[in-house]
Amino acid sequence: MSNPVITQPGAASYGTNVQTGEWSTGLCSCCSDLLVCGLGFICPIALSCYTANKYGENACLACVPGGMAAMRTHMRLTYGIQGTICNDALMTCCCGIFETCRMAREIRIRNGEA
Repeated sequence: MSNPVITQPGAASYGTNVQTGEWSTGLCSCCSDLLVCGLGFICPIALSCYTANKYGENACLACVPGGMAAMRTHMRLTYGIQGTICNDALMTCCCGIFETCRMAREIRIRNGEA
């Protein structure tokens, strides 16, 4: 007979050990990476595809309804950023290009490119 489980395992760790709890930049911090924000305002679809590709996802994810919200959720879990799935959906839906720019900046910062 096996021993009963008396404690539950902890939450899974996603990706990196960096656990900041917050995004590296604010929603409207466009001046912190002019290349990303310029591309975002000239061609938002191109920035979305670039962001998905840099994150290691298929670039077409940006064209799938809900794709950017799903990527934001995964990114948040990977980088240890606090939030909820509902907030992810609202941010990508209501703040579209600003949130895509912030996600691209986050990836560039975490990869040491910005």
